[in-house]
Amino acid sequence: MRTLVVLPTYNEAATIEEVLRRTRAALPEAGILVVDDGSPDGTADLAQKVGEETGRVEVMRRSRRSGLGAAYRAGFRWGMEHGYEALVEMDSDLSHDPAALPLLVGALETNDLVIGSRYVPGGSIPNWSLRRRLLSRGGNAYSTFMLRLPVSDLTSGFRVYRADLLGRMSLETVRADGYGFQIEMTYRAARAGGRIAEVPIEFNDRQAGTSKMSGAIVVEALALVTWWGLRRRLRAFRDRCGRLAASRRARR
Repeated sequence: MRTLVVLPTYNEAATIEEVLRRTRAALPEAGILVVDDGSPDGTADLAQKVGEETGRVEVMRRSRRSGLGAAYRAGFRWGMEHGYEALVEMDSDLSHDPAALPLLVGALETNDLVIGSRYVPGGSIPNWSLRRRLLSRGGNAYSTFMLRLPVSDLTSGFRVYRADLLGRMSLETVRADGYGFQIEMTYRAARAGGRIAEVPIEFNDRQAGTSKMSGAIVVEALALVTWWGLRRRLRAFRDRCGRLAASRRARR
């Protein structure tokens, strides 16, 4: 299965070289696409240099910072246009261990979306504070409840999609660009009939650089999840009313 690892970057000069080399070691035959949002620290140039040494590394240089979701959408479109069958999401800050890539890609043989999960047996988050664990668990529990999805880790950004599933998901209409992007993509995958599986991973805090997470990103995610959940319930209510009305008319 032709696999492309998509790495969104913004000021990841401290980690991009190691990420690329470890990714190449884990998946020697895979393509790698670095989607750089105009990093002023030279991330794109470093990625280009490593690619010239290791091969099969492309760098998409974007003029400005447009958000995580936009970067992944651009990377996915590029991958599908170039005939890749599996598209991998992975952070560029070493919070995701490239050594887990073969496990995720291998699980795609019988699934359409494989999520690297912190919250299934065998998954872990070393060194997280209790507050962070509660916030993450709470956000996932709320999203699962609102969207009725049988997934433990909706917000995980370490995952792999079949290209044909992405083709059924109308990427151009995806709304979320931050924290909610992973939730929206999982929700759309389920609605498109995708087979979803979770495999355990260890998630580590970034080793260098600055986190891109902000309060605005979290608020965006919560607002979108609430809207999707309420819309889902409203549609279900309307469908029930329609079936009841049809049944009454049929008895007349």
